[in-house]
Amino acid sequence: MASKIGQWAFLVGLALAVVFAFVKAGSWEGILTLVLVIAGLVVGFLNISEKETTPFLVAAIALMATSAASAANLVVIDSLVPKVGTWLQNIVVNIGVLATPAAVVVALKAIKSLAQD
Repeated sequence: MASKIGQWAFLVGLALAVVFAFVKAGSWEGILTLVLVIAGLVVGFLNISEKETTPFLVAAIALMATSAASAANLVVIDSLVPKVGTWLQNIVVNIGVLATPAAVVVALKAIKSLAQD
């Protein structure tokens, strides 16, 4: 049951990361970000087993690095196709927001596991 909740949290979080990219958040921006963080926490606690830790952390690091590196550069696409670069930037940043808390939880679980051995 817990893994199903984690799987759904990941899928819903990913879908929300895309949907939130098209929403002008304004005063809702903090709430939308909090929703992605909570979904990421659920994924980290419920969806990643011990044997999946290393591949997940490598993938999460790649996601966070690319979201940080590419986000600022995607806006230049707006000069060619209005708003597309901004939407792509928002999607990439939102996916990074979803992945970061999950990676923190999984990394802490891995450290705890190493300390117990």
